[in-house]
Amino acid sequence: MRTVPIPPELVALLRWHVTAYGAAPDGRLFRTSRGGLIQDTGYWEVWAEAHQRALTPAQRASTLAKRPYDLRPAAVSTWLSSGVEPQLVAKRADHSVAVLFRVYAKFLTDGDEAANAKISARLNRQG
Repeated sequence: MRTVPIPPELVALLRWHVTAYGAAPDGRLFRTSRGGLIQDTGYWEVWAEAHQRALTPAQRASTLAKRPYDLRPAAVSTWLSSGVEPQLVAKRADHSVAVLFRVYAKFLTDGDEAANAKISARLNRQG
């Protein structure tokens, strides 16, 4: 086990879930309606419905979040593109910084405009 700090918005969602559904006797938050372990087929059924509800038609047609595991690179790239320091992102993802950039940097897209704005802001402060 490892501790992964999360922002208040996610804490609120988890607290809501625990209030609404409780936890299994062993502490699991997500379980079947009878309290059992969720089998692979169950994940896929829920995933397919969530995929349909949460994504636009264009996003559903892309490779975005085709499998539940795809949330990991989505989360890591979101942290990176949000400006979280790479060392903290690596720690949260349980990777080295080298692995972080080798594996997840390819998921970072459309950052040129934001990068140029940051560089311009820094240059204008020094002038």
